[in-house]
Amino acid sequence: MVVPCYRVSGQVLDVLARMGAEVDRIYCIDDGCPEGSGRLIRESVVDPRVEVVVNPANLGVGGATMVGYRRAVDDGADVIIKIDGDGQMDPALLPQLVAPVLAGQADYAKGNRFWDLGHIGRMPLVRRVGNLALSFMAKASTGYWNVFDPTNGYTAIHARVLEWLPLERVSHRYFFESDLLFRLGTVRAVVVDVPMDARYGGQASGLQPLGLIGEFAWKHLRNFVKRLGYNYFLRDLSIASLQLVAALALLIFAAAFGGWQWWWHANAGITAPMGTVMLAALPAVMGFQLLLSFIGYDMAGVPSRAVWPMLPRQRRR
Repeated sequence: MVVPCYRVSGQVLDVLARMGAEVDRIYCIDDGCPEGSGRLIRESVVDPRVEVVVNPANLGVGGATMVGYRRAVDDGADVIIKIDGDGQMDPALLPQLVAPVLAGQADYAKGNRFWDLGHIGRMPLVRRVGNLALSFMAKASTGYWNVFDPTNGYTAIHARVLEWLPLERVSHRYFFESDLLFRLGTVRAVVVDVPMDARYGGQASGLQPLGLIGEFAWKHLRNFVKRLGYNYFLRDLSIASLQLVAALALLIFAAAFGGWQWWWHANAGITAPMGTVMLAALPAVMGFQLLLSFIGYDMAGVPSRAVWPMLPRQRRR
């Protein structure tokens, strides 16, 4: 288990005290914490499973998690769990979280706070709205149309899959979970959601979804373009690839020709002929239909067979 620690000195001891016997090793990553979380854990915790790793400089939640991932892989872990030290994730859910991975049904399991509608009301409104926007962008950029709540940091991953991921390229900051989903998509890993309650106490989260939508939107767009290139033009060429190219060509033509004709006729003060209007409208309609067909194909292509049982172990740092 990996526990990133940054400004969580008031909660992390309780989190560690509630860890069940099913956890073999706990890596607490003091990510340059100004509160000295690592020192506090060393002085207060006698659990022999706990190992404190101190980052000299703050790497961000993603960077701290990857430090823990590498330590766990080097120590021969099979399934690696990541839980935050702020007390907002219940350690009692660990068996449900790791169950689909251990059963060979998934490569990566993550919490979903939106599963139970009765508990969503506990989530602050700003987080609710921000997470909805981020979830939609993540679906498109990662290809995992079947999962929600992409910024949820309560996760379990099989070490064999983790060893095949380019961890050095994964975002170190708050985009970490979403970027990891994108990397999992490149190896066709199966990702599943596990229901969990939305728990919010006195600990303020550094993640403000509404404030990050602009930054995340750009990064999701970048990953979206990469994913399309990898999946539909480098690794494979299918009917969906042709649909996408045709859809973009028709939509670009419709926008350019239609816009130019509208500007020209508006400045001339005359009504555009019906034939000119149709010449712009028909490509737009056809392009939109092809785009919908492509999206349907993409949504049907979500990975459904776990890859970790087929992967060899490899020591990769």
